[in-house]
Amino acid sequence: MKSIIRNILIISLAFSSCTKLEEKLHGQTSDASLDADNVASLLSGAYVSLRNPFQGPFGWWALQQTTTDETITPTRGGDWDDNGEWRALFLHRWQADHARVHTVFRDLNGVSYAATDILQFNPSAQQAAEARFLRAFAQYTILDGWGQVPYREPGEEVTGYAQVRKASEAIAYLESELKAIEPALPATSITLANKAASKVLLMKLYLNKGMFLNRQTPTFDQADMTKVVSLADEIISSGRFKIATNYFDNFATTNHLATENIFLSPNTGGTDAGGLAGMWNVTSHYNMNPSGWNGFATLSDFYKKFETTDTRRGGAYPGMTNLSGVPMGFLAGQQYNAAGVALNDRRGNKLVFTPTVSLIERGNNLEVTGIRVMKYVVDYANLSSGNPENDWVIFRYADVLLMKAEALLRLGRQNEALTVVNDLRKSRGATVLPSLTLDILIDELGREFYWEGHRRTDLIRFGKYLNAWQEKPASDARALLFPIPLNQMGNPNYTQNPGY
Repeated sequence: MKSIIRNILIISLAFSSCTKLEEKLHGQTSDASLDADNVASLLSGAYVSLRNPFQGPFGWWALQQTTTDETITPTRGGDWDDNGEWRALFLHRWQADHARVHTVFRDLNGVSYAATDILQFNPSAQQAAEARFLRAFAQYTILDGWGQVPYREPGEEVTGYAQVRKASEAIAYLESELKAIEPALPATSITLANKAASKVLLMKLYLNKGMFLNRQTPTFDQADMTKVVSLADEIISSGRFKIATNYFDNFATTNHLATENIFLSPNTGGTDAGGLAGMWNVTSHYNMNPSGWNGFATLSDFYKKFETTDTRRGGAYPGMTNLSGVPMGFLAGQQYNAAGVALNDRRGNKLVFTPTVSLIERGNNLEVTGIRVMKYVVDYANLSSGNPENDWVIFRYADVLLMKAEALLRLGRQNEALTVVNDLRKSRGATVLPSLTLDILIDELGREFYWEGHRRTDLIRFGKYLNAWQEKPASDARALLFPIPLNQMGNPNYTQNPGY
């Protein structure tokens, strides 16, 4: 199994361009000894390959979050400078050689390749459908970020250039794929590609279709919005999912049991996990439990969007706060240990997380600026191993409901959309809204999905991504797409995105 996964990950580096590495493969797209008996192991390896781009704060999440009004990575003295990498993301000033943009592009293409490779080994109908879903999910994400999608056919030699689908072709392909595979996908397991997950991804494709085709002026075809509503109703009427009683159960160590989660990237506590633990490390202070890296924070303007009664804002969580003093959600003000003793920072200041935060911090209070976020429940039982039991959330039921609400609103059915949003808000302890507009809805999407890797896509779709916000001036339209990494531009099938 380990050799198969290693084979997948090594070959995936050559997926989207022609490099020296490819010369060593002698035209092979997988180990010649593999046969149909290895399909289950290959498929497991493809699921594992989701971890690099999707689990934790340094892959696709970083591009989706640290470029938005939800997440800031201050340079704190000498900490978190990283050659200006995080400042460039937040200010939308990245260039075509940005290391993180390159790494995420490579890792997403690795998922696409690993899934494609399975299809040449005579998989069962369900195995083929799962592999095609993983490929579609990776390619959808590449479309979202870069607007053009490299691909290879199963068994294709890797010594040539990858083919590239531009936006309109990629959209048509993904729509066809998702419709074709849905009947063969399993109906129940949420840690495997499943029927509901396929419908959710198709909903996202229809909702974002007009944005993918025209990012500066997105359009919303009425037929596409109707399809979003119809797919949502199919998932709703199945009765399989319901809103979690406690919002943070969706992100707990037992979140595979949460009634709201539709598709998860699984981890095994203590032994085998992706980078999910980084979600508390990047935000937690050195003197907290867990001891973290004291980096990422949220912006006070975003924090102010929450009512005090909104349970999504956070609070004590059993099995976590009683062990450490750390609450879930937003961490603002004085921080305490499990005994209720006030903590200090390393400079002797009280560990009081302040709403005020700057992109570059130099003062004596640089360790405490910025409200922090705990979205995933800390797995203290497996803390020392770095392998938490929590599964990474990819799709959950609230997304279905709010995509339906958005589609209804864009169809002019405001009252129906308002009912959907208010039903969800009531379950979260928030007061009902008297009316619903697009400006109100984008705030609600932020409240529901903060720090889940949604925000960049949502802001672009709502025409707000280039706006000025706290600590960021207005940005240029080139930021609507990431650049094709420079080391990929030897492939003549790419066209570098505008402005790079």
